[in-house]
Amino acid sequence: MFSHRMLERKTRGKKTKQKDGVDFEEENRQSIQTHGRHSSSSPNCKKKKMANRTYDLLGQVQAAHQFDHDSLFRYASVHVPGFPSSAASTFTVKQFGHGQSNPTFLLEVGNGGSVKRYVLRKKPPGKLLQSAHAVDREYQVLRALGEHTEVPVPKVFCWCMDASVIGTDFYIMEFLEGRIFMDPKLPGLAPERREAIYRETAKVLAALHSVDVDAIGLGKYGRRDNYCKRQVERWTKQYIASTGDSRYPSNPKMLELARWLQQHIPSEDSSGEGIVHGDFRIDNVVFHPIEDRVIGILDWELSTLGNQMTDVAYSYARLSFLMLWAYIVDINHENQQVGKGFELTRIPEGIPSQAEYLAEYCSASGKPWPAAVWKFYISLAMFRGAAILAGIYSRWLMGNASGGERAQNAGKQANDLVDSAWAYIARKSVLPNHPPPDPIARDYIKQVDGGNESGRFVPSVKVLKLRNKLIKFMEDHIYPMENEFYKLAQSSSRWTVHPEEESLKELAKKEGLWNLWIPFDSAERAKKLLFDESSCMVSNGQHDQFLGAGLSNLEYGYLCEIMGRSVWAPQVFNCGAPDTGNMEVLLRYGNKEQLLEWLVPLLQGKIRSGFAMTEPQVASSDATNIECSIKREGDSYIINGRKWWTSGAMDPRCKVLIVMGKTDFTAANHKQQSMILVDIQTPGVHIKRPLMVFGFDDAPHGHAEVVFDNVRVPAKNILLGEGRGFEIAQGRLGPGRLHHCMRLIGASERGMQLMVQRALSRKAFGKLIAEHGSFRSDVAKCRIELEKTRLLVLEAADQLDRLGNKKARGTIAMAKVAAPNMALMVLDTAMQVHGAAGVSSDTVLAHLWATSRTLRIADGPDEVHLGTIAKLELRRAKL
Repeated sequence: MFSHRMLERKTRGKKTKQKDGVDFEEENRQSIQTHGRHSSSSPNCKKKKMANRTYDLLGQVQAAHQFDHDSLFRYASVHVPGFPSSAASTFTVKQFGHGQSNPTFLLEVGNGGSVKRYVLRKKPPGKLLQSAHAVDREYQVLRALGEHTEVPVPKVFCWCMDASVIGTDFYIMEFLEGRIFMDPKLPGLAPERREAIYRETAKVLAALHSVDVDAIGLGKYGRRDNYCKRQVERWTKQYIASTGDSRYPSNPKMLELARWLQQHIPSEDSSGEGIVHGDFRIDNVVFHPIEDRVIGILDWELSTLGNQMTDVAYSYARLSFLMLWAYIVDINHENQQVGKGFELTRIPEGIPSQAEYLAEYCSASGKPWPAAVWKFYISLAMFRGAAILAGIYSRWLMGNASGGERAQNAGKQANDLVDSAWAYIARKSVLPNHPPPDPIARDYIKQVDGGNESGRFVPSVKVLKLRNKLIKFMEDHIYPMENEFYKLAQSSSRWTVHPEEESLKELAKKEGLWNLWIPFDSAERAKKLLFDESSCMVSNGQHDQFLGAGLSNLEYGYLCEIMGRSVWAPQVFNCGAPDTGNMEVLLRYGNKEQLLEWLVPLLQGKIRSGFAMTEPQVASSDATNIECSIKREGDSYIINGRKWWTSGAMDPRCKVLIVMGKTDFTAANHKQQSMILVDIQTPGVHIKRPLMVFGFDDAPHGHAEVVFDNVRVPAKNILLGEGRGFEIAQGRLGPGRLHHCMRLIGASERGMQLMVQRALSRKAFGKLIAEHGSFRSDVAKCRIELEKTRLLVLEAADQLDRLGNKKARGTIAMAKVAAPNMALMVLDTAMQVHGAAGVSSDTVLAHLWATSRTLRIADGPDEVHLGTIAKLELRRAKL
């Protein structure tokens, strides 16, 4: 085992004040002054540190890597600017103990009272695998990046191909004074510092990937296309070459993994990208001595051009302990479990999850969310890691591995890593379908809430937590089931309920994601009416899960938007129309008996409902035209009429309809209408047929034509009283209409996401769709309209909470007009980008578009709402 020299050394940094609970003077003492590839803490050093010092990692040059120091000194004196040339200079060479690839050395040159430090990287001695240890490429890329970009890299001074100097090719670069973190768990740092370091790591990788390689002279640094295909082939060959003798036979699972990778190469691999680091991980970046920012990216041996998502996957595979390699953890630690990883155990506080790390990177780089292909990239990272470990072990067998005794364990670790890759492939889900909330927005929200301040349209911590839970539920359970729901809805059994839907409802209840739509004022009324000693439900807190989370309409908006990304999601959370509107009617206007009979089972999700207002023979946008009669006869009402577009009536779970009709045809226009509860099993209720919406019948929910033929219902079923129908409708439609608008924001966001992903993966006329000016113009306009509409919808919700339905009706009307029209614009653009696929059932776009178009009519056509807006505007002008 390499013996570390522990040298006591003070850091030159000035004393700085304590910040965030960390004494930076003490941290500066523990920081390292380093460059090159570095080792984790020595097995002899039991105490974990925030960062390692160079002098904890340096030792004498190993016997296999000895070279002529005098020859090197003479060469450097001539070719390195500022290198001392005096014969009186002291010159020492020490070797970093971590490098298991290209040996790395610290050069210290003393001249008088000053000491200058440099770093040398060279090829290892002996027979080498083809294309490995390309230090010339390291020099080329470092020079290009250092001279032409802001990507943090060390400055390079000279490149030497003359083997007579020290026996191999080498280059010399500057020594960076900073910190290196060997343990990805970042022990000793506060959680907020851990998060800052990981976010900085993701951002600097994004900055590297944003470099225009053609502009800095690296356009021919490598082939850009089919990078993953070539990677699989390359590492397969190197693995076979490393395991070619009886001392280290090939692992059949490794070769099988190579075949799996070849069969699952993403289609995006055929298009070229930019620079790929090839070995990007946290112990290959140098951080500032006291600031959480990267000052240098190291170890460019494997850099080239190609598919940059391989860098991201490889970096997180290393960062997250998905690959517990010997030089990351103490090899003497008992009960190591390679591949267990942060993602399968507990993530230390502050360290981002896999999805959060990716979201930071994608946000900074503009890359699409890689949910569909992430399993491939992580598996490729593990495959490559296993091949590298096999090569290390092979060199150890030959006696020229620079890692010393650590390399002895690399063979076993390679096989363990292969097993981990197969375990990862077997996982049902490895990445959410959508990125988590933007980290910058999350931090802003955290800052506002932490400071006990209130910001307009800034969700509270409570809402943010619910939103994150909802996003995760959607990604884990809703999106994966969409195709299954569609299959049933298009089969001969489409008017039945998928059993998984009911299972998901139970899970949503357990997760606290049930009835989130219920406004707190309505919930309070229900509690007073329902939960007393005579109630059939016990008031012991059990009812809380049925009365939502106590949210305002504005707060619910942030959650409803997420549900709107899927046509199937709202009903799983008991937040779907028309049930929410019907439950709102009962919550606001129902009496205790009506609540117990109908509201309670609706809140529990045991039954569903329908709303019967629209009639085929009249223009129902003017509710005074309604002709359905509700006639009183003793203790009953007799209902006669024909309704259509009674959404929900086709559902086998539908048990109650709220019917709007006329109880008095001679009363004032707005006092003729009443609403009444009708058991759908009542004799005379005939479900005639489902109606199609642009070819969708929305089974098993459906939109029915219903005939009421002398339907007799108890008089107690009347809501609020005769002639109160308009009053109820106005109170009901404010929140309900906004719910539709909120969901349309979510549908539009999903359309944006699918559109951008398509544009970044498809070529037309020689370049990606995303590179065409017409697409960029369209997507920018879509984003502008979406953000404008979101603010309008949130404003309407806020006014509804503060001012009430009547005073907010103008803004609600604006949102009702703006939201579906915006959604149609976005979804139409998304369909255009998808071409024929956009109008097919192979994507959700056509169904989302059909729903959006319908909502320009449902709950009142645009013309009605425009009339409301105009009347209010004219009224203000008169004032």
